[in-house]
Amino acid sequence: MNNPLKKYFGPSTLVAAAFIGPGTITVCTLAGLRSGYMLLWALLFSVIATIILQEMTGRMGIITQKGFGEAIREQLKNPILKVLGMLLVLSAIVVGNIAYEGGNISGAVLGWEEFFPGLNYTLLGVELKLTSVLVGVVAFWLLFSGSFKRIVNVMTVLVGLMSIVFVTTAIVIQPDIPAILKGLFIPKASGEELLTVIALIGTTVVPYNLFLHASTVQERYSHYSELSTMRVENAVGIILGGIISMCVVITSAAAADGSLSEVQSAADMAQQLEPLLGTWAKSFMGIGLFAAGITSAVTAPLAAAYATKGLLGWSGGLKDLKFRFVWIVVLIAGVAFSALSINPVRLIEFAQVANGITLPVIAVFLLYIMNNPMLLGSNRNSARQNIMGAIVILVTLLVGFRSLNSVFNFL
Repeated sequence: MNNPLKKYFGPSTLVAAAFIGPGTITVCTLAGLRSGYMLLWALLFSVIATIILQEMTGRMGIITQKGFGEAIREQLKNPILKVLGMLLVLSAIVVGNIAYEGGNISGAVLGWEEFFPGLNYTLLGVELKLTSVLVGVVAFWLLFSGSFKRIVNVMTVLVGLMSIVFVTTAIVIQPDIPAILKGLFIPKASGEELLTVIALIGTTVVPYNLFLHASTVQERYSHYSELSTMRVENAVGIILGGIISMCVVITSAAAADGSLSEVQSAADMAQQLEPLLGTWAKSFMGIGLFAAGITSAVTAPLAAAYATKGLLGWSGGLKDLKFRFVWIVVLIAGVAFSALSINPVRLIEFAQVANGITLPVIAVFLLYIMNNPMLLGSNRNSARQNIMGAIVILVTLLVGFRSLNSVFNFL
């Protein structure tokens, strides 16, 4: 008997679920705390952008039965452009994922420290967080053994449960509906809020997910006649993820109500859940952040390795030495950033900003490939799809430049 819900849930849902991690919870909490409902428009834009870009990678994966990295390598014919393009994309993916990994591990540490005291050690005058190393060891073991799938599934269930609680809390807390609608449909941000805007974009339109999506759709779809089904599934999964992110902003804005000036720990973030969970809020947030952090700490290095493998044309599977080398580098670098006693909330926020700045680079290559008639034939981008893709790139470039300019005062 066919499951009628099957067409609404699949590869796109799994990939979209990846952005409900510690970065999303942290950045959306900070956005609600600092700006109320004002920046909800950034999440609405991010959801639309993710639907547009993931539809392209899904279409490419189904039509060509190739990954995004493979397509980039094969379509750049000029030797100089090929080398420069691959270096640019590799740098964006690996460097972006290292920052992202530092945020993932810090998120897991935040959750861990809600139950157990942090383990610190001073080496050569530098205080190191040993808890970050312990989380890194767990992630290493899961990746190296290849037995991580079952544990990741359990963690994903916990993250899903946390998402349901946020949605329920957003309803129970009775937020200001007119203010929410204003925040959704009237784009507005001060100079100080631009970094938060790009962090909200970076935590939703995750660049490495575009590589992951092009590969995962091939496991379910194999013929161009299934494109419409993929598009429906893609939209449903991403919209659900976007609603959850918006609910985190809404609960943070409504529940904090001026009582909290900054976020330093899981306990601070848990205040927004107290209207629903009461004294259980801190424990629940701690478990949720740990689950989200561990899950993402496993998938981010893996995605970086898959992207590198496709770009460089490597053969072999998960146990290939070169494949393992990439995810080990990303994991160790992420542990190092997290262990350096940097404020974990700040590190998570920085990771999302790095993702947002990386996005235009990856999107430009995607748009270039999606217009190749030799690769996609009649399924290449239409004029409307190109216009939408160009708008996404221009907005992310504009917000990214203005954010950096507000920090470094280029102009």
